[in-house]
Amino acid sequence: MSLLKPSEYIVYSKFLDSLARKLTKYYYSKLNKPFKVSNKDTGRGYDPVTSADKAFEKFIRKEIYKKFPSHQVRGEEFGKNKSKSDFTWIIDPIDGTRSFVIGNPTWSNLISLNYKKRPVVGLANFPVLKKYYYNTSQKSSYVVENNKRKKIFVNKNVSFSKIKMSVAFHGAISLNQQKKIPKILKLMQFPCVDALSYSHLAEGKIDVVIQCQNKIWDIHPLIPIIQAAGGIVSTWKNENAVKAGNILVTSNKTVHNKLIKILKPISK
Repeated sequence: MSLLKPSEYIVYSKFLDSLARKLTKYYYSKLNKPFKVSNKDTGRGYDPVTSADKAFEKFIRKEIYKKFPSHQVRGEEFGKNKSKSDFTWIIDPIDGTRSFVIGNPTWSNLISLNYKKRPVVGLANFPVLKKYYYNTSQKSSYVVENNKRKKIFVNKNVSFSKIKMSVAFHGAISLNQQKKIPKILKLMQFPCVDALSYSHLAEGKIDVVIQCQNKIWDIHPLIPIIQAAGGIVSTWKNENAVKAGNILVTSNKTVHNKLIKILKPISK
């Protein structure tokens, strides 16, 4: 059952379509220049944030407030603005900040609209690649590149023996744990590049993405895009991915169920 009316999908997807173009223009006019980097992790880890992350989030919040002033907004850098609305915007101003810092073009702006805590419309915008992904309903997702919009679908009929898999453990899985999933290690044959890997799955270019320690702003914007393209999204425990954490995304149920079993030794 759809959470939004068709007319609501039109309003919100059109807003994200327009916002993607504005964000790319904003990047090239204001942010494509030297930036400051700091480490948010006060321990021994490295969790970079840049002046561009903060500028992007301020810009996104401003655009949302102009159009939907009563909605709640929750962003990675500036927290949550609460209201009584059932609608909440989730923002990752730069997903892939490490990529951004070193000049890798795979970083993106991720934004989702959640209704009653469930992601319903999402955007993954890649300014340097000059393309973006978004959904317009529960069954329609698109990629826009060179001003041309193309409907996208996962590779629904792929068999397990032919899957293309991208995996990133982000240092969260020990070597001993990795030894418990040799089939996964053998199939890790394609690069995992931030949100672009999830987007490529929705586009049918790869068939499986496995990641660790996703936060809600890392995965919520991608859930509606992937699902509308026919994909399956869950945690490694096969729970709802709105909880974030360790994420498994696949192109069909058969592949998904098999990988849940393979991941079981390290998903307890």
